[in-house]
Amino acid sequence: MTKIFIVIYTTYTHIYQLALEVKKGVESADPEAEVELFQVPETLPQEVLTKMHAPPKPDIPIITAAKLAEADGFLFGFPTRFGTLPAQFQSFLDSTGQLWLTGALKRKFGGLFFSTAGQHGGQETTAFTSVTYFAHHGVNFVPLSTGLPYQGETSEVIGGSFWGSGTITGSDASRPISEKEKEVARVQGKEFVEIVGTYVRGTKV
Repeated sequence: MTKIFIVIYTTYTHIYQLALEVKKGVESADPEAEVELFQVPETLPQEVLTKMHAPPKPDIPIITAAKLAEADGFLFGFPTRFGTLPAQFQSFLDSTGQLWLTGALKRKFGGLFFSTAGQHGGQETTAFTSVTYFAHHGVNFVPLSTGLPYQGETSEVIGGSFWGSGTITGSDASRPISEKEKEVARVQGKEFVEIVGTYVRGTKV
C-alpha cells in the first residue's frame, strides 16, 4: 500500500481547501492508497492571528518531523512569504536534521503546491527555494506534467505552474479558489500517487 502525506501551513484556509482537492486526486487514482492530511505547528501567538483576522485552524493533526519517515511520498502546501517559504513551514523543515543524519527520507518523493496574493507573488520562486530541502534529503521532486490543464490559458487568473498547483487569493485573501485551480490540484494528486505507487510496487517485485 502506498502511503502519502499532505502537509500544509494555512492562514486563511486557501491552502487547506487546495489540499482537500489534492487528496481527492490521490484517492481517485489509487483508492487503496493511504493518504493523510497534516498541518505544521503555528509559531504566531493567537493575539497576532486575531489581529490578522485569521480564521481558526483546520481540524487536522499537527505533524512532527519524525512522522515524515513513515510516508512513501509527501506533498507540501503553503502560502508564499516574499517569494519563499513562510517561517512556520521553514521552522518545521529546520527540525528535520535528525532525519537527514540518518538518511530517513532518501528515495522518498515530494511535491509542492502554493498560494499567493497576486499573479506574480512568487509561486515559482517559492518552489525554487523549497526544492533544496528535497535535494539535501535525497527526496525525488515530482513536478506537474507537461499536460498541465490550463497552463496556456489567459482568459482568467489561474494559480499554479509546472512546479505545482496553486491559487491566487487576492491581497485581502477574499478570492475563493476557482474550479480550474481545484481541477489542477486534483491532477497533481493523481499524478503524484501514480508515480509514487509505481515505485513502491516496483521495489516489492
